[in-house]
Amino acid sequence: MFRKNCWYVAAWDHEVTQTPLARTLLCEPVVLFRKEDSEAVALEDRCCHRALPLSMGAVISDHLQCGYHGLEFNSLGQCVKIPGQDKIPPNAKVKSYPLVERWKWLWIWMGDPELADDSLIPNWWFDHPEWEIVKGKYLKLACNYQLITDNLLDLSHLAYVHLNTLGTNDISEFPIKTDREGDAVRMTRWILDRPAPPMFQSLGDFDGAVDRWQIVETFSPCLTQIRAGACDAGSCNPELGEPDIGMHIRSLNAPTPETENSTFYFFGHARDFALGDQDVSGNLFKMVSQTFDEDVVILEAQQKRITDHPDKEFIDINVDAPGIAARRMLDRDIEAENK
Repeated sequence: MFRKNCWYVAAWDHEVTQTPLARTLLCEPVVLFRKEDSEAVALEDRCCHRALPLSMGAVISDHLQCGYHGLEFNSLGQCVKIPGQDKIPPNAKVKSYPLVERWKWLWIWMGDPELADDSLIPNWWFDHPEWEIVKGKYLKLACNYQLITDNLLDLSHLAYVHLNTLGTNDISEFPIKTDREGDAVRMTRWILDRPAPPMFQSLGDFDGAVDRWQIVETFSPCLTQIRAGACDAGSCNPELGEPDIGMHIRSLNAPTPETENSTFYFFGHARDFALGDQDVSGNLFKMVSQTFDEDVVILEAQQKRITDHPDKEFIDINVDAPGIAARRMLDRDIEAENK
């Protein structure tokens, strides 16, 4: 069902404190907390004594104390204290997960800890001096995480779901290009000499026609970055790729499965224009939030119909090519992991 030997986002950095945070990830109960030196820790959220969730306990110094009988566990998951006895059984331990704090997110490795390699965490600009981060958040969606990847790789839906923010009626006039690489799928669309969508009109002061681009890259298992932007019409040459001129927005998307049919959807946005302008930041966050809220309605309605009628088949159309490629990439990786 899931690829496990890879990095997922477990939480925003500000969510994890010295108060235990419970979170189910890939159907596994996990508890997150910080030690006295602020280092973040992820453990199995189940006491090995009588199965009480450790998230119902408390952080005592650098240890997580069970709220039932007071057993204390260190950051490696080893029980280091049992009230009323000196001898600790050798199997008194819980699972510990590799955890890395980067780009304002806490990244967790749910698979074999010996394989955890933090160089595989993508470089996502969250602290780049030439980019400004729009406040991010997460949504909890009642849908399978692959539906989110489908949605991000098929931006033709902007013309029907997001006309008040990102969409225009002419998107489908412009074909997409799908590129498949080892661990990535890329969708590219150029929309040339057309009116800017409402968000770009507001943020970029575009009154007339523009050239704009949508470049969406999904990395296995489900990390997706969107490079979007616009400049004055006649300024772009698609053969040369994304231009340096104009306005540029990065959308960073990290859906983490909670269960088969529910997902924590972490996302953030970065821009390279109007740096330091809080009004622009507020407007961009407002419009992006509206866009994502519109997607939630679509994705959860999809999942409900899929759950109600699991045997119904889909048809595929041209704009599905990137999503199909991403699903095949993930199936390949899950199969290889399970061999």
